[in-house]
Amino acid sequence: MTDKPRKPVHLAAHFPGVNNTTVWSDPESGSQIDFASFEHLARTAERGLFDFFFLAEGLRLREHLGRIHDLDVVGRPDTFTVLNALAGVTEKLGLAGTINSTYNEPFELAKQFASLDHLSGGRAAWNVVTSSDAFTGANFRRGGYLEHGQRYRRAAETVEVTRALWDSWAADSLVVDREAGVFARDIPETRHRGTQFDIAARFVLPPSPQGHPVLLQAGDSDDGREFGAATADAIFTGHGTLADGQRFYADLKGRLAKYGRTPDELKILPAATFVLGDTEAEAEERARHIRLQQVGPQTAIAFLEQVWGRDLSGYDPDGPLPEVEPADNVTVTRGRVRHAKDPRAVAEAWRAKAEAGGLSIRELIIEVTARQQFIGTPASVAEQIDTYVQSDAADGFILVPHLTPHGLDEFVDRVVPELQERGSFRTEYAGTTLRDHLGLRHPHRRTTAHEGAIAS
Repeated sequence: MTDKPRKPVHLAAHFPGVNNTTVWSDPESGSQIDFASFEHLARTAERGLFDFFFLAEGLRLREHLGRIHDLDVVGRPDTFTVLNALAGVTEKLGLAGTINSTYNEPFELAKQFASLDHLSGGRAAWNVVTSSDAFTGANFRRGGYLEHGQRYRRAAETVEVTRALWDSWAADSLVVDREAGVFARDIPETRHRGTQFDIAARFVLPPSPQGHPVLLQAGDSDDGREFGAATADAIFTGHGTLADGQRFYADLKGRLAKYGRTPDELKILPAATFVLGDTEAEAEERARHIRLQQVGPQTAIAFLEQVWGRDLSGYDPDGPLPEVEPADNVTVTRGRVRHAKDPRAVAEAWRAKAEAGGLSIRELIIEVTARQQFIGTPASVAEQIDTYVQSDAADGFILVPHLTPHGLDEFVDRVVPELQERGSFRTEYAGTTLRDHLGLRHPHRRTTAHEGAIAS
């Protein structure tokens, strides 16, 4: 019986926004807008041989109790502008952007991402997300609200048409025959008529060095998981414990066969934070201090108000949970709803958790908002990450540093060498494209002609 081969650890760097996962008030925190911040984090990730740099997206400033929620604002330039600029100051690092499928058109998306893919030499990735609330939709021409299933149907059709455009050029369409004066020929028309889109287009760009951009997806519902299994190259998730990660990993990988895909064609990459120390005790103390900075008194009360649906500013964040019940059908936060479940059920679960642990409001919010955290010495953090990957709880992690832009420096300097020593992480880039880094096959011509999108 042979030993199971060691899996490579995949790592990506998340540029943090201004929210409860960052400590923007820390004196060491830099700008969320200056290009120098984006450049530093990207260069650090590339120095650490990471697979890609990851940008999230916010489409509207949140409002809380009728005013701008100044504890969690977007504060970030346009995604394509940033990533195209980063293509010029990096050489191998993948460049992933979160762009909403609800409010964008397939041809425009195909052109924008294909342009980034060409300009970067095949390093682009699209994190496909949806938006369901009418508050965000009011920023856009179509506005309105899409119910859960409909927004995934729109997302699936958006990806279908976008991919058909990317794949429409034949292998010999790009001629570049100077003597004959022929640059390209036989570029087919992509025609699509569906419930969301009706287009007839000849795509303006040939395939990039990696065929077309890598597709990421982050939905965790059953609809989201099916959409990811059918379309995504990688899944961005938030499952914390080893057991939860293994269940999610097995579920997603188990859905691939029905779409003619194999387990190695989809990477599972949870978000994770990290805190390092020279000793375990020092790391634990640093982690405690960081969480107290991330979830201050105002933030703790604001989180509680999202569930209770009422103004709770009179309550002590270091005191017990309110005895009053949540209000019925009242939303105090607009633009980013963190608790979609029944508020009374959430309140009941939180009360039980607080009672069992003797937790104050702030202590409870710190616990219920925590991401997957790796805490310890560089060697122990490397071991924890490696254990998740080798135990099929993940294929790697998208790391979310708590400081911008220097929060990743210590990880690259101290943890990456430990992972390399374990034989779980590359010592140099083996290829030039993001698909090379992720171990994904070239997708050229993968889209098949059918009644939804056909090349003629």
